[in-house]
Amino acid sequence: MKKTLIALSVLAAGSANASVNLLDQDGVLVDLSGTAEVQLYQGIQSKDADVDPTVRLDDGDITLNTTVPVNNNLNVVAGLSFDLAATDKSGATGDFFVDELYAGFQGADFGTLTFGRQYLISDDAGIGKDYELGLGQLGLGPTQGSEVIKYVYDNGQFYFGTSYDINASEENAAGTAYAKNGGIWDARLGARFGGLDVRGYYYTSEDVGAVGNEVDAYNIEAEYVFGAVALAASFGNVDENNADSDVIEAAGSYTMGKNTFALGYVYADADETNNVYANVTHQLHSNVKLYGELGWADGDINEYDLGYVAGIEVLF
Repeated sequence: MKKTLIALSVLAAGSANASVNLLDQDGVLVDLSGTAEVQLYQGIQSKDADVDPTVRLDDGDITLNTTVPVNNNLNVVAGLSFDLAATDKSGATGDFFVDELYAGFQGADFGTLTFGRQYLISDDAGIGKDYELGLGQLGLGPTQGSEVIKYVYDNGQFYFGTSYDINASEENAAGTAYAKNGGIWDARLGARFGGLDVRGYYYTSEDVGAVGNEVDAYNIEAEYVFGAVALAASFGNVDENNADSDVIEAAGSYTMGKNTFALGYVYADADETNNVYANVTHQLHSNVKLYGELGWADGDINEYDLGYVAGIEVLF
């Protein structure tokens, strides 16, 4: 049965865990949502490191999304997101303050095509159920850009997506050309069969960070959900400047009432690192969760101390 664009708009608006509808008139939707997440954080550190736990602003986003119907087969979509957690008390930032700023088109049959500052398809790669302490997980490199062209298609059973970060050279105020990060291209292909979801990611970049840097990577993932139990596994490979590393991961979770218990294992052959983490999440409210996590790792080269995280996340 063909999805109407109105239905797609409602699904998109409802996909956020919490949001406030600012406008719903003549098919035009404008929604505001936000996240505040704070942690007591002690990462997994080498045994010879002397690092104290810290209170960390893990997430602080304000997001506006809009959908404007053009006709029965076409919507215009746009998004604007501010990353407030990326700034210090003086306002300095080491990351995007405007986290996302994009616009594009959404069709009932052809999917969604967007342009601008946004996350790449590969930002969704990974099956980890950790909050912070999945130490050896797949490291692809940058998965966000300011010059991204992104396409997503999903018909319910089969889904596909691809994105490309152009990152062309620019000129400064004096008219002198300077090189930005090189280009990044990635893609995802997946299918759902009842409770089983299988998918694959591919990622490649050139001259990112420095001229000559090259990364080629892939990750094959499967997740199966039955009742209150969710199981997942993945195998990935990252080749960075001809240095090759395999990453194997397995994770599972069980939900009982308002509590979810998760356990995960990650193996990375770069340092023969074994990493285990466990966490528990309590859903205090549909918009509020509390969680705690422990993480342990051991490698051929490095020895590590136990890491821990306790946090609260509020959606609005």
